[in-house]
Parts: sequence; C-alpha cells; structure tokens
Amino acid sequence: MNASDDGRDGPAPRVGPVPAEEPHFRPYQHPAAGWGAAKSVGRVLFRERALVDGPRAIMRMNHENTGFDCPGCAWPDDTKGLRLDICENGIKHVTWEMTHKRVGAEFFAAHSVTELFGWSDFDLEDQGRLTEPMVYDPESDHYVPIAWHDAFELAGTALRELDHPDQASFYTSGRLGNEATFLYQLLARELGTNNLPDCSNMCHEASGRALQASLGTGKGTVDLKDWETTDALFIMGVNAASNAPRMLTALAEAYHRGAQIVHINPLVEAAATRTIVPHDFTDMALFKPTRTSTLNLQPRIGGDMALLRGISKAVLEQAKSDPKALDQEFVDRYTAGFDAYRALCEETPWSEIERQSGVDREDILKAARVYHDADRSIVSWCLGISQHEHGVDTVREIVNVLLLRGNLGREGAGPSPVRGHSNVQGNRTCGIDHRPAEDFLRRLADVCGIDPPHAHGLDTVGTIEAMRRGDVKVFVGMGGNFALAAPDTPYTWEALRKCDLTVQVSTKLNRSHLVHGRRALILPCLGRTEKDHQRHGIQSTSVEDSMSMVHLSVGMKRPASKRLLSEPAIVAGIARAALPDSSTPWEWYIEDYDRVRDTMARVLDGFEDFNRRVRLPLGFRIKQPARELVFLTPSGRAEFSTAPLPDVVPDRGTLALGTMRSHDQWNTTIYSDDDRYRGVRNLRTLVFMNEDDMRERGISEFDPVDITSTAKDGSHRRLSGYLAVPYDIPRGCAAGYMPEMNVLCAICDYSTQSDQPLMKHVRVTVAPAA
Repeated sequence: MNASDDGRDGPAPRVGPVPAEEPHFRPYQHPAAGWGAAKSVGRVLFRERALVDGPRAIMRMNHENTGFDCPGCAWPDDTKGLRLDICENGIKHVTWEMTHKRVGAEFFAAHSVTELFGWSDFDLEDQGRLTEPMVYDPESDHYVPIAWHDAFELAGTALRELDHPDQASFYTSGRLGNEATFLYQLLARELGTNNLPDCSNMCHEASGRALQASLGTGKGTVDLKDWETTDALFIMGVNAASNAPRMLTALAEAYHRGAQIVHINPLVEAAATRTIVPHDFTDMALFKPTRTSTLNLQPRIGGDMALLRGISKAVLEQAKSDPKALDQEFVDRYTAGFDAYRALCEETPWSEIERQSGVDREDILKAARVYHDADRSIVSWCLGISQHEHGVDTVREIVNVLLLRGNLGREGAGPSPVRGHSNVQGNRTCGIDHRPAEDFLRRLADVCGIDPPHAHGLDTVGTIEAMRRGDVKVFVGMGGNFALAAPDTPYTWEALRKCDLTVQVSTKLNRSHLVHGRRALILPCLGRTEKDHQRHGIQSTSVEDSMSMVHLSVGMKRPASKRLLSEPAIVAGIARAALPDSSTPWEWYIEDYDRVRDTMARVLDGFEDFNRRVRLPLGFRIKQPARELVFLTPSGRAEFSTAPLPDVVPDRGTLALGTMRSHDQWNTTIYSDDDRYRGVRNLRTLVFMNEDDMRERGISEFDPVDITSTAKDGSHRRLSGYLAVPYDIPRGCAAGYMPEMNVLCAICDYSTQSDQPLMKHVRVTVAPAA
C-alpha cells in the first residue's frame, strides 16, 4: 500500500476492520451529538456486552471524588456537578476498556508474532484485555508468560548494564495518572537521564513553548467558568464533536446566552454547525438543535496566523477612530513590544494577509468586528494550530490578539488550548519533560535526595533518531501505541527493532507489541475504570484537565485479571530492579498513594496541601500567575511577538495535507471504518480534496489515487490506491486519517520552533493511481 524512494517501507497491515459493505459517502446534514450519538452508544454497549456495566460506568464517570475520570479527552468536568457529564466517544473508550474479551498465555501460544503482525490494528485491540506479563521468545517467535519479578529483573538488568543512562528513553502517553507520572520521571532522573519523550512532543509542544515565551506559563489561563461568561469564543483548528465532545455543551450554552462563536478551520466540522446535547432531555425529545456557531471561516492549511494578523490589523485600524477598540491602558501597563508589533501589522498589506490566509478581507473583518464588539473574548485551539512549522509563532499571534484588548487576567477572557488526552497536561506538570526547569530539578533533588541530570534529554523525534543510530538501546513505553502514533512509520519501526529491549505497559494488544526490540516485554496494567487494591486499601489517582483542574479518579470495576498491576506499581517494580541500592522508598509509596502525593506536594509548585485539596468537591485549580497578571518572562510583562508571516501557499501542482482522526477513533484506537460526522462509511484509506483540485487532476469521486509526499530533505514517501472524496475544503488543501497517513510525514519534517512532526502540513502531490 505504501512505498518510498528510500526503500524503508513496504506493504503495511490494515489499521481498521475489514468493511462489510462498499464504501459510501454522503455529506452529514444532522446536528452533532443528539440521537446519532445515542444510537452509536447503544450499538457499542451491545457489541461489548456492557449492557449492565456500561450504564453503571456512565453514572460514575467524571463524578467528583466518587467516580473515575474519563480516559478519553481532557475537557474539564462540569462545574455544576452535572450527573451525566459524558459523551459518545468517552463511553466508547470506557466500554472498549471494560470488554469481557481476554488475551492471555493461551492466545499468545496460538499466534506467533509474525502472524499477529499481519492482523489489522482493529483486530489486535479487539481481542480484549491483556491479562498477564509476557516476554518475547525469539526462538519460537511467540510471546510467553513471565513472572512479574522476572519481568522487572529483565528490565532492571537491561537498564543497569547500559554504558550510560542516556541509552534509555522513557515515553509516556497522556493516560498516565499524576502519581505514576511523578514516580516515572523520578525513576528516569534517579537513573540519570532526562530522556522523557511524551505525546505532547507530537501534539501541543508548540502551545507550551509559545505561552511560556509570551506569558511565562506553558498552559492556558482560563477555566470552564470563563467559558460560561465570555462574550465571544474563537475556536481554531479543532473538531470538537470528535476530539472534545463535551465542549458541545459549552458551545450550546454560549449560543443560548447570546455569545458570538467563531469557528476557524479548513473544514467546517459538525461541531461548528448545530448540536443536540444528549443530557438535555427536552431538546432530545423534541429533536431541537442549538446552533454552535455564529460565523465560520475556512483558512487554507497553515493560514491561521495570517488570519489572526488580519484581525489585529483591523483592530489597530479601528483604534485610530475608536479609542475603545484598543485597551491602551492594559497594553501600557502589562505588555512589552507593542510598538514593534503595531508597526509590523501596519506594514503587512491586506493583499498578503488574504493570500496567505486564503480568506477574503471582508470575512476577516467580520471576525474582527466580533472581537471588537465583545467585552471579553476567549481563543481556543488544538492541533490544527500547533502541528505546523510555524506553530509557536501562530500561538504567540493568538496571544498578540488577546493582549490588544486586554483579554487576560479577567473573567471570561484568555487563551484556552484544548489538550487531547485525559492527563497529558498532568504528565507535563508532574515532571514528564525532556527540558526540565532548573527550579524543578533543584526541588526534586532536595526532597527526594537524588542528583538529577541537568542536560536536556531526547524528545519523541530525537528518541526515534537515537534508536535508529543505536544510541538508545532500551525503550520503555508507558501506555499509548508508539509504533503507530509516531511519524514516518517505517523509519520508526526500524528504529524500535534496533533496540536491545522494548518494554510496553499496556491494557490491550497493539502494534507496538509486534514492532519490538531484540528482547521485548508486555506489562499489562489496570485500566482507569478498575479498582486499584494496595496494602492500605483501594487507591485513587489524580489527573489534571486541560484547564488546570486537579481531581481524584477512583475505579469502580473488578480488574480484568488478578495478575494485573497498577501503573505506579509497575514503575516501582522496574525502579527497584534497575536501582537496587536506591534510598527512594518505592515499595512504601505503592502501599498508599497519599504518600506519593505528600512528596509531590513538596516538589511541585501549586500542589501544596495536595492530599486535602484534591479531595475537595471538583478538586483544586493549579495557580496560574499569568491569570493574575503576573508574568514570569524576562521583562516581567506579557510579550508581544513580531514573527513574519510564513509562506504557506502551496507550490503549483502540490497540496498541503493535514492528518486527523475519524469520529469513530480515539488516537490510534480504531472503533470502525466509519466517520459519521464527515459522511463516510466503510472507508479509511481516503483523501478529502477540493472538487476543483480533483477536476484539475482528472479525478472523480472514489477514484483510486497515489499520494506522494516530499520531505525537507527531498526524499519521497507514497501511499497508493487511496480513494478520493470531494469535500468542502479550500483549494490547495487535502486531508486524511492518521495513523495510516503518518507514513507520509518524514522523520526530518518537524518544526524548528517546537520539534513537533508536521502532521498538519505535509507537502504532497495527488495523482490518479498508476
């Protein structure tokens, strides 16, 4: 299905299930959520035989201090204590974890790794929950059972025998709880490395770096109460109906109270039109939708920064005749660099703003008018903004726009990044950072009695390149599916296979277990929905949502197997084996997670009195200095940036391709080959294209095409036989699904600003299939 000029790849296994019917496409005309979501949930509960446990889970998910946190997205829990603060995709994620199917020693005895490698990724995960630790036996090409003690000793010996600690890399996905996160980074740093890549390196790294440079904090400053009081919402580069479905409730409530809602995205997604919120029983009964937007703008891929520059230019032009257009008092008192930014906006011609954004001046002025008329505005964004070469500059431009009208440090205003996974922000807060701050390292050394390394470690791209060179010999994956999530799939697989040992901590079988090092371990862990029994009773873990709220999560279900361990216990087991002389009380920590939290309270800024505060209703919010107009920047002020507009207009004959998830998908987990909100059934190997671009290339609907990417280094990668689907997307742009299309993003195609793979801006050509 795919090939490259470099000879690094060949036929790849299918990701989704084998469709039972022919592909079908019909533009989606219905409200987001509503009865479509209800029907989907019913089918999922029936398929997973969760007609009892499923409803029980629904009644416990996202309930403060009595339930478990949804293992899906990081959208905050409702501040009003909503009893059904759930969504379709969250229920899919939970029932997928609560399945009755099991994968144990008998399964692995019946299927070799070579056989399993040929299975689709859907079929791999659909086998059910992993039940016991397994080790790869190269002689038989099978995974075979191994005792926990022996598994820890194997991992510990491999880490102890490294020539240098930097020959190990410790990856984590966003599902890891705060307590396990803290222990995990403590293990890596006591071992002596800052090689702590994480999924943020591929998602929101640009957001964190931009906000840190502009405001002195790597996080957004708003909370859900601000969403409930703002006058205008600008939603950029996010498909909320699939990626953060509970946002639909906030959008519907905003529309009902008269707030303006501007969606800015190359595709007009279902969340940007109408919704029926499922827990609004009256609207459900009456089939009554609520609008979720008052204006939709479709910039070209990568054109958001130019559009934002246009809004700023319009505000500054209006300020010449309307003093209220610009909050000059705020600018003078709290910001630095305004004069240079104003000059930059004045010097940027409207013709260039229109050309780079792909949006007419008239439409940009409509958005600027919304911004001018709103007393308080929030700008929210996701990966459609961050996964670009100029992602840092674009997020800084968002801050520039907010600063012009003083939309910071007051209720209903500020920047609001939408984090994807349930605790990805908590992972970074609690120490998963390959570029740790010196203050954090100093406190870690003082409290934990270790001597942590200070040199920056490897991020995701750096880890892949180091594994391929042979410089990283041990890879530990704490959750996730690294082999599918990372860019340049064949290159990443080759890198993983060069490791001496790969360790995957997982709940289900996935591709990363089959793309492994010379030796490999599968260590199965408890899921978020399951009870975590330790010596001092059932334990709770904490998570941080995308708006800096920290709260407890307590599992409700009996574990899938008696041989599962919790993530903290697995980390501690590896740590004790790797560091046998360590004075860190690893076993003592696992007896009672309150002990971990007490240590975290002494190390982490904002976690003071952790154990008491996390048990408050809805938990607590980590303090955000920028929200209080305290800016931890070199100038002590919020910093305007003056980056030039990037040239994002595709060369003649090429397209800018962005990868994305389908609706029936969560990260690399595929539930079906359908994408309801985009009108697609039984098809994932597709490319969405503008009809004029298709016509220009002699391509009709469902014609097979070849997609060829050109990397920064001039190398090419190709996907063959994909089907073209006409879609409402700007000319010069195309889109398709990850992880299949990750193969098109070369390992060298990462941002020089954030080191993020350019998943939303791949340069491609599309032609009828040879």
